[in-house]
Amino acid sequence: MKKKNTQNTKKKIVSAAWKLFYEQGYNGTTIDDIVAESGTSKSSFYHYFNGKDDLLSSLAYLFDEKYEELEEIMPEDMPSTEKMLFLNKELFRMIDDSISIDLLTQLLSSQLITKNEKSLLDRNRTYFRLLRSIVISGQKNGEISDKNSANDIVKAYALYERAMLYDWCLCNGEYSLSDYSAKMLPMFLNGYLLGEQK
Repeated sequence: MKKKNTQNTKKKIVSAAWKLFYEQGYNGTTIDDIVAESGTSKSSFYHYFNGKDDLLSSLAYLFDEKYEELEEIMPEDMPSTEKMLFLNKELFRMIDDSISIDLLTQLLSSQLITKNEKSLLDRNRTYFRLLRSIVISGQKNGEISDKNSANDIVKAYALYERAMLYDWCLCNGEYSLSDYSAKMLPMFLNGYLLGEQK
């Protein structure tokens, strides 16, 4: 029970921080603002984070929180490739609507230069667990080719999504991330996932 409360406190801080970063900007948001918005305490904040900069890498976990919500509402009988399209569209819509391009750019840049944990590549994230289960299920029912391993397909899919995010930041958000990906992802899935069936 204590572990769950601990996770809830961290989630509250992360969610509050990113809400404020979007509304007030990163520089306009203080630790006191985050503590007040999250309904936690300064000691709780410093238990999880050394400072505001540490929150940049927490964006990946905010994405995972969204994936957990989507997993709850996603129909079990939905085809595997449709599940991947659904997850991508909903996550990218959230990014379009509530994540500042400047902050996403900072996160992506920090992942390139950090010598510490690269949160976007953490295989223990909900993101990778969920994608693996979808691909494995699709391979078992013959929807997704087993010519490549589930891990290789998940890696390629994650690479596709990161490439989209980097391009969107490079283009300064001049197009809708979710709309553009809705056009591109089916081509990716057809070319790399379906292939030759058993």
